[in-house]
Amino acid sequence: MNKELIINTGSAGVEIALLEEKGLVELHKEKSNNNFVVGDVYLGRVKKIMPGLNAAFIDVGYEKDAFLHYLDLGPQVKSLLKFSKIAMSAKAEMLSMDGFVLEEDIEKTNKISSVLNPNQPILIQIAKEPISTKGPRVSSEISFAGRYLVLVPFSNRVSVSQKIKSVEERNRLKRLINSIKPKNYGVIIRTVAENKLVADLDSDLKNLVAKWESVSKKLATAKPPQKVLSELDRTSALLRDLLNESFNSITVDDSALYEEIHQYLRQIAPDKIDILKLYKGKTPIFESFGVDKQIKGLFGRVITIKSGVYLIIEHTEALHVIDVNSGHRMKTDSTQELNALDVNLEAAGEVARQLRLRDMGGIIVIDFIDMTEGAHRRMLYERLRNEMARDHAKHTILPPSKFGLVQITRQRVRPEMSVETYEKCPVCEGTGEIRPSILFIDTVENNIRYLLQEQNEKKLTIGFHPFIYAYLTKGLYTIRMRWFFKYHHWISLRSMKSYHFLEYRFFNQAGDEIKM
Repeated sequence: MNKELIINTGSAGVEIALLEEKGLVELHKEKSNNNFVVGDVYLGRVKKIMPGLNAAFIDVGYEKDAFLHYLDLGPQVKSLLKFSKIAMSAKAEMLSMDGFVLEEDIEKTNKISSVLNPNQPILIQIAKEPISTKGPRVSSEISFAGRYLVLVPFSNRVSVSQKIKSVEERNRLKRLINSIKPKNYGVIIRTVAENKLVADLDSDLKNLVAKWESVSKKLATAKPPQKVLSELDRTSALLRDLLNESFNSITVDDSALYEEIHQYLRQIAPDKIDILKLYKGKTPIFESFGVDKQIKGLFGRVITIKSGVYLIIEHTEALHVIDVNSGHRMKTDSTQELNALDVNLEAAGEVARQLRLRDMGGIIVIDFIDMTEGAHRRMLYERLRNEMARDHAKHTILPPSKFGLVQITRQRVRPEMSVETYEKCPVCEGTGEIRPSILFIDTVENNIRYLLQEQNEKKLTIGFHPFIYAYLTKGLYTIRMRWFFKYHHWISLRSMKSYHFLEYRFFNQAGDEIKM
């Protein structure tokens, strides 16, 4: 399967589109000011103990306190607290994991008040980003994910991904890691480590150990609440988790980000450096690769599949509901049962795609078309499981009920991806009335004069709908030429298929939009 990563940069952040066989399956938006990302490590302070919930609220510097449940403390939390206390004291320079004596693991059935006290500093890791009105959910079971391994301080256990089926390979990997891992570190061997050389695993392990050591050094001067380690940015994390032989292209439109990714690829997959490309086209990268068009068609309440089958997706605070409809798809030579089976099997693929694309989490209920035969319901269940197998989020699928309902729970660690597909008219601003069209060019020219003569912009680029672009550029003595003679500046015009008829936008020399 061909996979492509298209990365679009802007002033607000980075947008990352994952395409499989040219079809959009994942869309990620990384805000430039997002301080609470899954994997970030903070030194927090216990704000309040809640015995009834067997949980604590932790001050991490967010407007809402983070939530820490007893089960998220991790068995080795006493070792973590002891280590943190020493690291924050004057004896920090004498601290090393090799000579550290681990405390006993806590019991699963104990109370949080027996472990934590109010105002106590505690090292925690973001497990879920702030969603809706909730603050972040955190864990004190610190772990660091690498390309091939996951490092867990204060443990000595080595485990292997269940997706590695070969007993010989599982034993080989365990022996290798046990021979190279330092004392008081646990390791989880990831699926991509299969058949890798010891040099690759050792390099990954050393990088992860260095991460933990940097955390322990920062604790000496840290004051809660304070971030002590940032997780990889979303782009690098995606490459770390998804990059494999099926990737054939990574395209980015920003030279600085291109260099960052180039350096990261050199570390984790030197053989993949050649697939990285810097996009230099004038058309926005998402429009050039057809991503914009797919986004508009794949988000929204009603999703139409090519055959005429369509889904209706409703979101509530408690759960998500997806209704499958056959539309005008109907084979006249088939029975109602077989038609229902065909529609459901086709819809199952789109449902799996929508869950990944929108990053829908929590409880999802899908109302498939009723089928009376148990064999057909089992076929639908297997199709849905196979389609969801490419989804990296943890999920559980229940077989269809006798009412045709399928229930799915899917891990949610970030806010759901939402894109408004219905746009307010940029011309009338939703009023239904527009200024006279005959004055349109005069309005644009007034803005040009203001930006060039009063704001001293050195270079202007204006994006127009293709029809307006053609009107401004066709002929011998064009309107653009007239502007050149009048203002002594050559104004670049850009044809934008995604713009509405009378929509236009100004861009400065750096390519940033100028808000008028």
